[in-house]
Amino acid sequence: MSDSTRREFLERSTGILTAAAALGGVHALGAAAEAPLRIGIIGCGGIMTNHVKGLIGRQENVRISWLCDVDQSQIERMSQFVTEGFQPSAPTRTMDYEEVCADPEVDACIIATPHHWHAPIAVLAMQSGKDVYIEKPISHVYAEGPIIIAAAEKYGRVVQQGSQMRSSPVTLKAEKLLKEGVIGEVKVARAWTAETRSVVRPVPDSDVPPGVDYDRWLGPAPEHAFNKHRFHQTWRLFRDYGNGEIGDDGIHDLDMATWGLGVDSVPSQITARGGQMMLDGHFSEFPDNMNVTFEYPDGRLLIYENYPFTAYGLHGFDNGNVFYGTEGYMVFSRRGAFSVFLGAKGKPGPTEGKDLRGQRGYAEHMADFLDAVRHRTPTRANPLTAHRSCVLVHLGEAAYRTRGRLDFDVEAERFVGCDEANALLTKEYREPYAVPELA
Repeated sequence: MSDSTRREFLERSTGILTAAAALGGVHALGAAAEAPLRIGIIGCGGIMTNHVKGLIGRQENVRISWLCDVDQSQIERMSQFVTEGFQPSAPTRTMDYEEVCADPEVDACIIATPHHWHAPIAVLAMQSGKDVYIEKPISHVYAEGPIIIAAAEKYGRVVQQGSQMRSSPVTLKAEKLLKEGVIGEVKVARAWTAETRSVVRPVPDSDVPPGVDYDRWLGPAPEHAFNKHRFHQTWRLFRDYGNGEIGDDGIHDLDMATWGLGVDSVPSQITARGGQMMLDGHFSEFPDNMNVTFEYPDGRLLIYENYPFTAYGLHGFDNGNVFYGTEGYMVFSRRGAFSVFLGAKGKPGPTEGKDLRGQRGYAEHMADFLDAVRHRTPTRANPLTAHRSCVLVHLGEAAYRTRGRLDFDVEAERFVGCDEANALLTKEYREPYAVPELA
């Protein structure tokens, strides 16, 4: 999908979503919008605990109709949260996400699986009339992003990427200042992850744990013997399932970098360096450090860095951004803070303030999604916005794995003169778990 096509998508999105209100049920406007939204939970580990506990703690007007996971113990754990003081009846349980998608009573799905499952599940859900909240990154490879954008347009669905800081009051205040020109015109954005990481040592392959459908866990990924490091939590260390540090923690800070820089395109030149610096013997297919520079067609720069050897962070934050403008700069962190420094002497300017400090947007971001489901409005992390952030993960990885420096044709969505990098823009899917074709 070309950049001009994406712009057309944004222009048409509001009209499409408004028209979709005619679908009936809670998708209809008016009194019916106050009915509880019926939610399917797909992937019951990790960040989903935060989402479900948030829905319960805030007593959101939703009913959790389904719990889906390939590990029955994860479903059991999540079910206890739901039935303790939130809703009288337990959700239906399944290990097959297709059952959730096939239920006409489900309005929306929250998807928090490993990355390699995001697109296949999300597209089927949208084809089945469900709106989707997809944890970051929405795509495992570049080519999945345009498919998700196209599916949202074709089926008139609401999509939200789990980039929670997009909805934080801290971000909204900083955004107002940036738009007012507090630091002038932003020319360069910097993003970093600076957290101490520990070595994960290899272990032998072993038997599949009881109650786990391991073939379904692998899904579109190649067959591989069960290894505990390729399962819960540490699956992030392998390309078959995840995207390394840059696509795990890094995507949050890259997303905010694109926000602060205000880009409406994807980069045209990528330079990536990295390697094994600290974590000797680490059971991972990714470098333990990366430094990637992205140049956009208009000359603006976005710089990403990650360091596994420091607990002190940069500018006082383990995860953060700096936006460099013509009149000053802003230090921003998804930990819920920002500071402005102006002029040649770095005179202190506005900050987030004590009343907003530490707010990371989780409740507001989910509320933004639920409101969009009810009223058929675009979300803050809509699929086009999400894709522009995820692109940085995929292009940075391709540059690192091939020539180190690559040119990217923004309109053709191809690297210039590098077939080996272009091959990394997509992948083969193990049948029958491919991304559904858009009918």
